[in-house]
Amino acid sequence: MLSTTSIVIIDDHQLFREGVKRILDFEESFEVVAEGDDGSEAIDLVDRHRPDVVIMDINMPTTNGIEATKQLIQQFPNTKVIILSIHDDENYVTHALKTGASGYLLKEMDADALIEAVKVVAEGGSYLHPKVTHNLVREYRRLASDTADEHSSHLATEIRRPLHLLTRRECEVLQLLADGQSNRNIGETLFISEKTVKNHVSNILQKMAVNDRTQAVVLAIKNGWVEVR
Repeated sequence: MLSTTSIVIIDDHQLFREGVKRILDFEESFEVVAEGDDGSEAIDLVDRHRPDVVIMDINMPTTNGIEATKQLIQQFPNTKVIILSIHDDENYVTHALKTGASGYLLKEMDADALIEAVKVVAEGGSYLHPKVTHNLVREYRRLASDTADEHSSHLATEIRRPLHLLTRRECEVLQLLADGQSNRNIGETLFISEKTVKNHVSNILQKMAVNDRTQAVVLAIKNGWVEVR
């Protein structure tokens, strides 16, 4: 029997909220059990429905998504929260993750990214919008370069593809993940189907022993396996 992921959506823009719900309703394994238009409603709705995942807008008039997430995680530690935002600045992302959010999506996301994020987060992983991931790893590389001496910095920029671990095609996919590309864009770049891209990503995560694509990119950056462009 197919297990169902229950979802609560919190967003003060009704039209956007309805669009998100419509996308999620296409997935047989998803069930939107409640909706709210402010973070102040989130606690009550989660207490009443005990959803697997909460999709939370970051900017709301009374209680914003960050504060609501903080309260939710304190009262319901097993709750998984995905933040929705128009901000791709790493400060917003870092703050959201420190508060306890498991995911961070930009509102420019496509339907596939939303569905993938819910699935990954529901299974205990974390998910960042590809553009956000790219910004974070660029900031990581900048900070690493600032603290390294000239010799170390030179070594850090020498790219050593992990051919002992991944196939050449998987190395190409890993580089495009670091570039902040979505599965669809990766498929178009490499002239392969989106399903094939997903298979490559799954193989990369398994071989690198990480839970999600963000962890894979960060590990690849640390090991000098990808360029930050």
